[in-house]
Amino acid sequence: MKVIIETIAGSDEEQVIVRCHKLRPHLLQVLDNIDSEDCALIAYHDKDIYRIEPLDIFYIEGVDARVFIYLEKEVYESRQKLFELEEELASDDFLRVSKSTVLNLRKVSSFTPISSGRFEATLKNGEKILISRKYVGNLRRVLGI
Repeated sequence: MKVIIETIAGSDEEQVIVRCHKLRPHLLQVLDNIDSEDCALIAYHDKDIYRIEPLDIFYIEGVDARVFIYLEKEVYESRQKLFELEEELASDDFLRVSKSTVLNLRKVSSFTPISSGRFEATLKNGEKILISRKYVGNLRRVLGI
């Protein structure tokens, strides 16, 4: 693959042009990173305010009208609603897997079919997330299975 980088004048609009035979997953990932240049989420822990990068998120969960953002070891609270975060993070990496959970597929180490047509996702930090039967079809479509 040939890579060409040109420096332009400060008044010119920056642009990325991709010419490829096939849009492969790794290329989509690079383009997604370029596109989400500054889409950090604002979250709270105690009285402190934090900027959370989407790549650091393992999953987001709504519990009793509150929304929590789970990282590898930390948990933050968001003032946005779950559906708002789902829309903001809309990509093939974030997927609604239950009524109350949006999962970052990049943080999943394995999926296991379990009873009643549900799946269980084992995350890279060892946590397990249930994928409800209603959302298994979307998961299969995204994974291509």
